[in-house]
Parts: sequence; C-alpha cells; structure tokens
Amino acid sequence: QQSGRKYNLFLKRRLRIDKRHQSKDSIFFRDGVRRIDFVLSYVDDLNKEWEKKLERRKEFESNLQKAGLELETEDKKESEDGKIFFVKIHAPWEVLITYAEVLNIKVPIRENDIPSMVENPLDCVLFPLRLPEKVMRPEPDYFTAPFSKDKQELYLINDESTFFSPSMRNRIVNYILTRCPYGTEEGKKKFGIKRLLNNGTYTAAYPLHDCQYWKKASDPNCDSERYTLYMEWARFLRFYKEQPLVLIRKYYGEKIGIYFAWLGFYTEMLFLAAVVGLICFLYGLFTMDENMSSKEICDPAIGGEIIMCPLCDRDCEYWRLNTTCESSQYSHLFDNVATLFFAIFMGIWVTLFLEFWKRRQARLKYEWDLVDFEEEQQQLQLRPEYEAKCTQKKKNPVTQEMEPYLPLTSQAVRFCISGATVLFWVSLIIASMIAVIVYRLAVYAAFASLMENTQTLQPISGVLTPQLATSVTASCLNFVIIMILNFFYERIAIWITDMEIPRTHMEYENRLTMKMFLFQFVNYYSSCFYVAFFKGKFVGYPGAYTYMFNRWRNEECDPAGCLIELTTQLTIVMAGKQIWGNIQEAIVPWICNWWGRRKARNNPENLYSRWEQDHDLQTFGALGLFYEYLEMVIQFGFITLFVASFPLAPLLALMNNILEIRVDSWKLTTQYRRPVAAKAHSIGVWQEILNGMAILSVVTNAFIVAFTSDMIPRLVYYYAYSENEDSPMSGYINNSLSVFLISDFPERNEPKENPENFVICRYRDYRYPPDHEKKYLHTMQFWHILAAKLAFIIIMEHVVFIVKFFVAWMIPDVPADVKAKIKREKYLTQKILHEYELEKLKERLCQGDKRATEKEFIATEGRMELSRAM
Repeated sequence: QQSGRKYNLFLKRRLRIDKRHQSKDSIFFRDGVRRIDFVLSYVDDLNKEWEKKLERRKEFESNLQKAGLELETEDKKESEDGKIFFVKIHAPWEVLITYAEVLNIKVPIRENDIPSMVENPLDCVLFPLRLPEKVMRPEPDYFTAPFSKDKQELYLINDESTFFSPSMRNRIVNYILTRCPYGTEEGKKKFGIKRLLNNGTYTAAYPLHDCQYWKKASDPNCDSERYTLYMEWARFLRFYKEQPLVLIRKYYGEKIGIYFAWLGFYTEMLFLAAVVGLICFLYGLFTMDENMSSKEICDPAIGGEIIMCPLCDRDCEYWRLNTTCESSQYSHLFDNVATLFFAIFMGIWVTLFLEFWKRRQARLKYEWDLVDFEEEQQQLQLRPEYEAKCTQKKKNPVTQEMEPYLPLTSQAVRFCISGATVLFWVSLIIASMIAVIVYRLAVYAAFASLMENTQTLQPISGVLTPQLATSVTASCLNFVIIMILNFFYERIAIWITDMEIPRTHMEYENRLTMKMFLFQFVNYYSSCFYVAFFKGKFVGYPGAYTYMFNRWRNEECDPAGCLIELTTQLTIVMAGKQIWGNIQEAIVPWICNWWGRRKARNNPENLYSRWEQDHDLQTFGALGLFYEYLEMVIQFGFITLFVASFPLAPLLALMNNILEIRVDSWKLTTQYRRPVAAKAHSIGVWQEILNGMAILSVVTNAFIVAFTSDMIPRLVYYYAYSENEDSPMSGYINNSLSVFLISDFPERNEPKENPENFVICRYRDYRYPPDHEKKYLHTMQFWHILAAKLAFIIIMEHVVFIVKFFVAWMIPDVPADVKAKIKREKYLTQKILHEYELEKLKERLCQGDKRATEKEFIATEGRMELSRAM
C-alpha cells in the first residue's frame, strides 16, 4: 500500500512536469512575458467563514482588475501540499505610469554629467576592502525628475518592462493593495490587504525574490540580484568588504538601504573607539603591579593586619583586608588615570560620529534622489487604518480637499489610556529592579557567611568575593527579568500605538519608537544606574547602618571601589543581550525555514515554484527594521553611558556589529520573504534619540568617574593628605578606612562570635575615631573629597560640552560638494523640463492633443474609484 502511494505521487509529479514547459522557478506569468510583481496566497478551507471569505476575495480581486492590475491564479492542485491557492499579480505599463505619478516617483531624464569626486589617495591601501565596480554601481548615475504621464517622451524609456525597477513595481502594487476595497460590512466600507490578512481571507501577500540565493536564475531576463547580494554581501567570509549600498537600495528600497548604511558607518567609527579603549585597558593591565593601593591591600604587614567590620549582621565574622587582594588588583584594570581620558575621549567621539553621519546621510540623500522627499512623505503616506477608522472628515487647509480626521476628544481619551499603560509598565520595571535589589541584600549576607565558613571555597575566595558573587547572580537574574518584560511589552506597545490611530506611517513609527525606547532604556539601564550611583552610597556606618524596608542592610562596595561591580553588571547585560539577539535573529529563522529550504533543494524546479519557495520563508514585517534599530541604539547606550567603567565595551560592540551586518544581510537575503520597498531619507526619530543619549553620556560618565571610581579620593589624598614625599600614595588605604570600637556595636549588628577578641574594626568611610570629640561624624577630608567630586563634574562637563559644540559647529551637516551638486542638478533639471515644455507647446499648436489609450483610461478610472472608495 505504501509503495502504491509512492507510485501515485511519482505519477502526479511526472504529469506536472510534462504539463509545464516553463520552469516554475520563473518570476513571470505563464506567458513568460508579464512579470509577477506581487503574490497573494489563501487556503480554501470549508469552515463557517468560507462563504464570507470567498465573497471578499471575489470582490477584492475584481476591484484589483478594475484598478488595472492583471491576475493569474495557480490552483491548489499545482501547489506542493495541494492546499494553497496562489494569486499572481502583474502591474501593466499603464498602471505603473499612473501610480508613479501619484507616488511622485523620480525616474531618469539624462545621464549625470557632473564630474565625480576626486580620487581618494587611500584607494590603493583600501583596495582589498573594495567590491567590484559592477556590484557597487550596477547602473549609471542619472539626473531624475518626478514621473508625469504627459511627459513620457522626456524620460529615458528604453524598455517599458525594465524602466521601473522591481522594487518600484512592488511598491506601486502594494500601494494599490492597501487601498483596494472588498465590500461593505456592518455599514462600513472595508478595504486593504492588511485587513484581509488579519481576518484570514488571505494567508500571505508578498513580492517575489528574483532567483534562488545560491544560484543564478536560468531566465536571461532576470538580473539575479539576490544571488549577487548573497555572494558579495551576505556571507560572513566577506566581513571585511564594503557593503554594496546602491544594490541594496535598488533591491530592497531606500529604507532598508539607509539602515545598512548607518550600521556600516557606526561600525567603522567604532573601530577608532575600540582601539583607544583597548589601549586604555592595556595601560591598566601593564600598570597593575605599580598600583600602590592594591599593593598595600595585598601586603600581609598592612592589609593582613587590618581587621574589617563584618559584612552582615550577627552571622558574619570579622575579616582581614588582604582577602580582597585579587579583586583589588583586577579593579585597577578599569579604575585608573586612563579611565578619565577615555571618558573625555568618548564624549568627543560620539559628537564626531553623529556629525559625520549627518554628512554621510546628506550625501546618500542626494545620490538616492531623496532631497525633496519630506513633502512627499507627508502627503502620500497616509495610513489606510487611519482612513478606515476615522469616519469624520474635514477640509485640509493646504490641499483644500476633504480628508478623514480624529476628533480632539477621541485623541485625548486614547492618549490618556496610552500614557497610563506606559506608566504602569515603567512602574513594573522599577518594581522588578527593587525586587532584584532586595535579592542582592538578602543573599549578600548568605554569601558572606557561606564564603567565610566554607573551607572548599578558600582557594577562590580572593577572586569570588561576596560582593562579586552577589553582583554576578543578581546581574544574571536581572537579565532574565529584562528578557521576560521585553517579550510582553513589545506586544503591549504595538497594541497601544494601534489604539492611538496615528495619521501617517512616519507618525506611527515615531510613536512606537518612543514607547519602546523609553521602556527598554529603563529596562536595560536601571540596574547599571543603581550600581553606578546608588550602591554603597547610603550604607551608614557600624552601629548605625541604613536598612531597606527596615529589614535588609544596604550593600557596601568592595574596599577597592564599586567600579568593578559596575563593569561586571555591564558585561553580563550587554554580552547577554548581544548573544541572545544573534540567536533570535539567525538561529530561530534558520530552524523555522529548515524544512522549506530542504524542499527547495530536493524538488525539481517544475514542482517547487518561486512563489512557493518564498511563501515558505519568514515574514520580515513592517516593524522588522524597527527592532534592528532598537537593538543597535540600546547597544550605543551601553558603550556611551557607562563606558568609563568598561573601556572594552566599544571592542565588544565592534565585534558584535561586524557579525551583525552579515547576520542581518544573510537572514534578509536567505531566510525572509522580500520586503515591500519603502522610502526613507534618514534614520528618522532615532537621530534625536542618539543626540539625547550623547548629551546624557557626558553627565553619566562624569558622575561615574567622580562617585563610582576611586580616582578623586586618591587625587585628594595625593595632593592634600600624603605625608610621604618619596611615595605619595603610600598610606592611602589606611587613610581611607575609619575606625570603629567593637564595644559600640548594638545587639542587632554585633557578630555572634569574636574568637580573637578584636577591639576595633575598620570600615570604608571618612569619619572621626571613637576617641574623638566628634565621634563617628564625617571628617573634613570627607567634605574636601565631596567638593572635589562636584568640582570635577562641573569642569569635565563644561570642557566636554564646549569641545562637542565647537566640533559640531566646525563640521557642516551637508558637504560643500553635495550642496553644489544639488543646486546644479536642480538647475539642469528645470532647464531640461523647460525646454521640453517649449517643444511640446510647439507640437500641440501644430497637431493638437492625442487621446488617451483605453488602458490608460482604465488605469486612471481605477485610481479615481479607489479615491472614491476611500
């Protein structure tokens, strides 16, 4: 029976192969001439909604044909699983020129005759990083102008089938699909492919890749750009090569192109920061043996004789300072003079990065014909969901046309609900952070007691101190909580943004961006802010400790400072996020597509069609790029806000981003359906977020150097309190520890045992000894250090901000040659258009106007029908 089933399947395949002469891997209709610009798929399941879905599809497809589109349906018997129907859509020339005018698409009018830039003298050195010219510039540079049906002779139309690129074609078809009506339900007109996908009428809607990624298309009319992108861009072995941005833009559209341009530029700039950070780290490494503080801590005659007060109440014992020898040595790696230099350097680096990116962005804006894009965006990117949900209309004062609007009262109610939801979730993050702090306080005493009383931990007790053990476990717990909260909030943020009904696509993305960034800012950075600015600052002193909720004693910093713990926290959260992000981005889609890819390789092309292969891939989605930006901006925060505590952060980010570029390109080229092309002239609201983080980073790093590191107390001691001219830093450790009389311990704090009958113990603070008239009050040295810290913050901030603003003023946002080219192109374009108008006027005076063809009339009337339906 099984062999009979296999034989029937073989016959079925044989019949299908014999029936078709054209390869189903083709991207054309059955006639081999008309290109497939979009594909819709659906499953004809016989449930209670079957008739309603059938009626919607008939109406929708009928309206698409009225709009001028041509459809061809593949029966489910032709599909691999025998269940899915595929509707192939082709936009004929008349439709393309009609909507190219609506969408203000710019097309070539003359080859660019402006001389190219002067040759870079470093080209010889950078030659190994270059890609072939045919990959970097797949087509000549042209002067362009917005398309107009009445001026077709003006444009360089050599072949109507290739004049509009595939990305332009799928953008035009998508515009029609999102606005095409499919009937009236519940007294309201319903329209748009998005609603049909949501209610299950169609299962997918996507443009096609032009070929398989691992081999070129057999059809000579296909450019096989996907294969070129895979070979030259998406493979990790090409990690050292430049990106083919022009080809990326041509294949995926400007919005995805600008993201990869920004990511590549950010990675290039990280190289400088990584090199300087590595030098600062090596300085700390090579000067470890010269650090007087760790020498005194490790010296048995100094650190070995200093008895420290217990780390917790009752259960903890007195301990000797030299038990923290190794951790104090490691803390010098990050807490040294180079830390101050690197904090100032990164304040200037971030300004250079943002200013040079503006220049790079301005150049791309010119090269990619996006100079006049802002007006187009505001006028043409009205969201279909906004038009559908806003039943009231009013006159637009600019266009003098009636358009939908949302009443002010409805907006206010929606914003109140949205604000309350965001506030609730931010409060939830803060509550989770407090829970982690409580965990730190609760287990700190347990770790301290365990490590002092367990002989098996003695060999590693020098490295794994109670503070470090608590910090590592709390950081891991905090990372798990961050991931859980992220999972839920992503869905909540999309829901409340949809509820607000933003007017345009840009407005929708900006609102969602601000919500997600606010949440992730608090989620990822709150624990780092706690360790940097709160931990060890409100401890009190023996006999008068400060307690959280009157139960848990606040944490103390290590005798060598809290900076090493901030470094630990930052490393775990940053590295964990990057590893988890790459697993999500690369491994998960690969597993999901494994079976589909296996079918694509093992089945004959005649049986496994191009639309079926793409149908089995993952959906990139409208917010796919949003998550990529968010991931990189959060990383940018780690390497700027807290970089004074971890000079190696830029190096980690650089290695991650080299991988990130190739992972993103690989998954986009091989694991995802081709996204619908979209335009963007900048990175949008992310630019303002980066600017805000750059300013905040100066403040945070100044506070980290002043309050978290031990640099200022050491400098104050060096210049004001040192008594040894030959070795100014000797005696610093003894000076930084105050004395406490053990008999002054209240019963709550006093250890249960004191086997060696110690009389005094030491603690990290600047207070008067027990025999002084100002017993346990802060000394003048404490106030001198505090004044020095505040003075340092003010001086560092002013110096860095002055340099930042001077650098920003010195570097113009738009390069001079680009300004000249923009003016030159506008002048020449206007001249060409003016000459054309004169010629047309002469012809019309002699001949009169020609009538539109029947197909042009259908396309124009279809556009009017869509407008009336909206």
